[in-house]
Amino acid sequence: MTIYPIEAGNFKLDGGAMFGVVPKTIWNRTNPADSNNMIDIAATCLLIEEGDRLTLIDTGMGDKQSEKFFSYYFQWGDDNLDKSLQKHGFHRDDITDVFMTHLHFDHCGGSVQWNKDRTGYEPAFKNAHFWSNKDHWEWATQPNAREKASFLKENILPMEESGQLKFIDRKNLPYQETSELDFGILYVDGHTDKQMIPHIDYKGKKLVFMADLLPTAGHIPLPYVMGYDTRPLLTLPEKKDFLEKAADENYYLFLEHDAHNKVITLKHTEKGVRLNEVFTFNELFN
Repeated sequence: MTIYPIEAGNFKLDGGAMFGVVPKTIWNRTNPADSNNMIDIAATCLLIEEGDRLTLIDTGMGDKQSEKFFSYYFQWGDDNLDKSLQKHGFHRDDITDVFMTHLHFDHCGGSVQWNKDRTGYEPAFKNAHFWSNKDHWEWATQPNAREKASFLKENILPMEESGQLKFIDRKNLPYQETSELDFGILYVDGHTDKQMIPHIDYKGKKLVFMADLLPTAGHIPLPYVMGYDTRPLLTLPEKKDFLEKAADENYYLFLEHDAHNKVITLKHTEKGVRLNEVFTFNELFN
């Protein structure tokens, strides 16, 4: 197995929304805001090469939305998914599987693109299966009012219409090894219903793709929960249980949304679980 970090693009989000009830005077120390109160956010995906299988975890925002839509997110830098795939010698047509941790637009928007004459949408990975789970799919396709702006039908329905959609066979357990893919999955419900957190055994380490369970290193303290979470009081015990286990077992946490701290480990302190070490992906695994 070989794993590659795939940079799908950087953007900005409102710092207050990203930290919920935590005052700016506190979160600004770890995630400094610009003059618009926006903080740096990444969309860094993972590509897993195993034999003749290429599995991409999440796909970023994509590029099919309107100029007005993207104006809300202050995109920065020149990274994009195609350039990052090419850097490692791959093309999107090589991808055999796309695994979506959840279906919010910044995690799955790159899975779907305009068709050639821009009259409709089509999968951006024509040779891939798209993996979700049935409970989350139903949650996303029948969205509540709070999340409706994040579950965009043009990002989601074309995967099903193409016949390329697959569901993980969920065993109704919080964590399960999968027969369909090369990693285990932790299911969490605080951010959105049945978000999937991949746990990958790689080069003697447990690498966990954190998605929105832990957006950035600045979110490690338990009360630092995003305003976007639909069930923040459920996020708290989910996060507590995971962070304690990650510190106990020396997990390596891959932070999809942290533009400046890519892989971290945790430690126990008198104040609770806190940041231990920060690594780039390459210095840790090359």
